[in-house]
Order: sequence, then structure tokens, then C-alpha cells
Amino acid sequence: MAAQEMIHAQVTGHPVVLYMKGTPQMPMCGFSATAVEILKQCGVTEFFSVNVLDNPDIRQGAKDYANWPTFPQLYVNGEFVGGCDIMREMFESGELVTMLAAKT
Repeated sequence: MAAQEMIHAQVTGHPVVLYMKGTPQMPMCGFSATAVEILKQCGVTEFFSVNVLDNPDIRQGAKDYANWPTFPQLYVNGEFVGGCDIMREMFESGELVTMLAAKT
């Protein structure tokens, strides 16, 4: 399966997807760690995560798929939400909690 097809299947096959550096248990950058913490603070106990450091094709493919140059990248219900800064802003305004509560 090509990277774009795999990414599409991942983001449409799970309610919450986080493309990140590392894993939720061991983030490999501060932005990814912050994104995981924000999801936890929003009450998200389970989400699908992809370690972009494991696969260069997925790493570049995710950038192309979202037209977003950095990680982490959050998807909710197949829609690209944004990176760490956008997640932080949406969390602080309450918008992200509302979005994630309605994820299913």
C-alpha cells in the first residue's frame, strides 16, 4: 500500500489520530509530548498514534497529505485539525474538548 493510501486509511479508520515523533509513552520531541498531554487533558484515553520516525515514507507522506510541514499532526474524524500550537489554542479556548467529545 502506498503511503498516501495508508495515511488515508489511518485517518479515516480511527476517530482520533496523532502523527508524532515517538510514541505516546515515549515522545521524542517536546511538541509531541505536549500534544499527547493535551489529548489526555481533554479526556482522550485512547487514540491511534503513528511514530513518523519509524517510516520515512509516512513521515513525508503525512506532510504532503495534510499540506502541513511539521509534527505532531492531529486528525479528528478524518479531518486535519493542526499541530501543537493549534491544539494548544483550541484546548485553551475549550474548542478542542468539545470537538473531541463529539468524535464518535
